[in-house]
Amino acid sequence: MTAFVMVVPAAREMCGNGRKANTESHIMAADNRSGSVSGLTESEAKAFHGVFMTSFIIFTVIALIAHFLVWNWRPWLPGPGGYASLMDGVNYAASYITSFKA
Repeated sequence: MTAFVMVVPAAREMCGNGRKANTESHIMAADNRSGSVSGLTESEAKAFHGVFMTSFIIFTVIALIAHFLVWNWRPWLPGPGGYASLMDGVNYAASYITSFKA
């Protein structure tokens, strides 16, 4: 009976796809990061900045649209009648809700 022995390389020698990594290129890439506070290379930082700015602009546009729609539905600053006119709406809503209990 023969024993089958499989040699498994150390994790530091493997790439993400299971092939043996070129450790010298990884060491050189780490040397390029030494001047950065974030630990990213310049190209990685530019790519991250692009994704961040795009998502920030999309979020801001969605927030502006939402605020505009809510303002049209219910303005959060009182009209010419002041806050007293808001009490009419509150009284109407309260009477409407209590009508369901009866």
